[in-house]
Amino acid sequence: MGKRERRTFTEGLKHEAVRLTETSGRTIAQVADNLGIGLSTLSRWKRRYREEDLLAGPHEDTARELARPRKEDEVLRQEREILKRAATFFAKEGSR
Repeated sequence: MGKRERRTFTEGLKHEAVRLTETSGRTIAQVADNLGIGLSTLSRWKRRYREEDLLAGPHEDTARELARPRKEDEVLRQEREILKRAATFFAKEGSR
């Protein structure tokens, strides 16, 4: 019995395999079997890339989610400023 040769995989293949698990509608086991990769290996890649993605910083989704409330805040500030000016104007008019 000889020693098993350790297979190496490119980062591109790892990313593609993980993407398949998330978008193909197949289970991790099915994807691993189709690609000839061990289930535990593919699970480890998926966990690692998920952690890296979370630590990567803000994402487009997050930026879009934050943009809407910021825009609403700006509109509300402007409306409040207009109401303050209007209240001041009408207070002066009423005292005449």
